[in-house]
Amino acid sequence: MLKVIQSPSKYIQGPDALYHIGKYAKPFGDRALIIADKFVMELVGSTVKDSMSQYDVNGHFETFNGECTHKEINRLIEIAKSQASLVIVGVGGGKTLDTAKAVAYKCHLPVIISPTIASTDAPTSALSVIYTELGAFDSYLFYPSNPNVVVMDTNIIASAPARLLVSGMGDALATYFEARACSSAQKKTMAGGKTTLAALALAELCFKTLLEDGYKAKLAVSRGVCTPAVENIIEANTYLSGIGFESAGLAAAHAIHNGFTALEECHGMYHGEKVAFGTLVQLILENSPQEEIETCLDFCATVGLPITLEELGITAEGDDLKEKIMEVAELSCAEGETIYNMPFHVDSDRVFAAILTADQLGKEWLY
Repeated sequence: MLKVIQSPSKYIQGPDALYHIGKYAKPFGDRALIIADKFVMELVGSTVKDSMSQYDVNGHFETFNGECTHKEINRLIEIAKSQASLVIVGVGGGKTLDTAKAVAYKCHLPVIISPTIASTDAPTSALSVIYTELGAFDSYLFYPSNPNVVVMDTNIIASAPARLLVSGMGDALATYFEARACSSAQKKTMAGGKTTLAALALAELCFKTLLEDGYKAKLAVSRGVCTPAVENIIEANTYLSGIGFESAGLAAAHAIHNGFTALEECHGMYHGEKVAFGTLVQLILENSPQEEIETCLDFCATVGLPITLEELGITAEGDDLKEKIMEVAELSCAEGETIYNMPFHVDSDRVFAAILTADQLGKEWLY
């Protein structure tokens, strides 16, 4: 099997980067379909419109309905066709960006991605996570190439609620551990080949950056300001984690996240919050050294990521709890899930035991 690494053609990060988005759209054509939800439209719509006008790009704005589903993707495809769009621009959160990528791919158009938050590593990737109309995980949609341009305006991202940046840290926390497992097992990554040394190094740098700057960045964005630590965490959450997961591999943590999407009480939790707990479960599955587990527990507790089932919104007890967790475990082990990239045999019984053990560890760590 060949080694493969892939990334966006261009990654741009810094204060007021969104003011220049028209400059990056213009080389692809003078008609852009701009997709954003209602809140983001009100937040930065005028900035995007002014930038497009400055560079003589005709921007048609369309409101994203909130869920990355096949129905929503198909609706926006028809709009792109009717507008004769030459480039798709997605502005907002992960589901908006995943939808924009899907529309661009199916319309055979370039795509520019501009997150207003750094809550996931979705912006740089050549895939979208598709959900059902009820918000449960449906499938992955893979693309032959990554976004053409990723624009990260750090002033806008720093002004978003701190919980969103922290959620991104939870998503990024899994990167190194999943990459390590996938590399050890010599499994195929999302990029279509074995893990490269470069991708593994980026994944490890992601983890080290979280430990060094995560708490400092949380404090800064809690006051709505951007500091060097915030810049570093935005890069870790987005670029380092994005290249790391895609070209170094996914494993148990994200599969366990997918399992938790089946529980209604978890629907109020962000992607990265569930992934963070999934990372702790993966470490239990691996029987990782206690020092490593405690490092992750301490990081999560310090920045505010969930380390117990109760913090994920699950308050059931006894047999009811066991039934729910077995449902999560079984979905985590569904055919084709990334949990089978672990370098040892995994089944739903082992995942069930690891989830309950991780929960107990979290309880004892907190109390």
